[in-house]
Amino acid sequence: MTDLLTRPPSTDTGSTPPALPPLPPHVISHRGGGARRWPRRVAGGAAVLALIAAGGTAGGFVAEQYADRAPATAVTTATTATAVAVTDSNSLAPVAAKVAPSIVTVLIDSANSSALGSGVVLGADGLILTNNHVISSGGTVSVRLSDGRTVPARVVAADSTHDLALVQATGVSGLTPATFGTDDSVAVGDTVLAFGAPLGLEGTVTSGIVSALDREVGTGSEQLTGLLQTDAAINEGNSGGALVDTSGNVIGINVAIATASDQSTGNVGVGFAIPAGTVTTVVQQLQARAAA
Repeated sequence: MTDLLTRPPSTDTGSTPPALPPLPPHVISHRGGGARRWPRRVAGGAAVLALIAAGGTAGGFVAEQYADRAPATAVTTATTATAVAVTDSNSLAPVAAKVAPSIVTVLIDSANSSALGSGVVLGADGLILTNNHVISSGGTVSVRLSDGRTVPARVVAADSTHDLALVQATGVSGLTPATFGTDDSVAVGDTVLAFGAPLGLEGTVTSGIVSALDREVGTGSEQLTGLLQTDAAINEGNSGGALVDTSGNVIGINVAIATASDQSTGNVGVGFAIPAGTVTTVVQQLQARAAA
């Protein structure tokens, strides 16, 4: 997907970023934090919507490379819910501990700008899933793993229509792949956790519920359909991170939020995720394309 409003790299060496002009109702994409620039996308509707990747100019992240081939890695799908059931007497800590090793931060670096988003481990050898809008600006890609290591990576394939992309981290092994749930296991009111690096704060976990199913979000040139809506706090930098159920299964990939106005990009309890069924289908298509 292509951001409708692209802002040139800042030449200001001060700490205060340039003011952004007012925007019409839109969807926000989140990448990174700190002094990074937050690209926005325009969409119709009463709410201000934004994709959630963070961009910036502080030592930069930006580029798009496509490898000829990628390792064939199947998305692991849960067939039974065997993990922790949440009750009033226990906490979400075991779920967070189970999923955390499968969440990474995706960094895109160029001479003039930077971008930061989140990702989900698909393969022990470093195949990573993220949003297309995280990596679409182009640049040198790297991945920061849950253990703190930062390793080189490359873009394997991308799908702008569904806003998903595959990134291959290099020189790694033994990573913990995430397990994906199924769409028919998701119901309004289910407890969920969102993982990622909101505002650049890596290793963040927030909780909420599934607020609605089958939402449609317009980003100007494209429409994302069939999305999950959640009130789990999602902010810029959460793009490409996981939305999981209380069994630790990924039920969605964080992609967008609604905000109170075009002057604010903070979470107001209305976030969106690409459902697991769509994700697994697109991942299979991207792997087949990379292997062709």
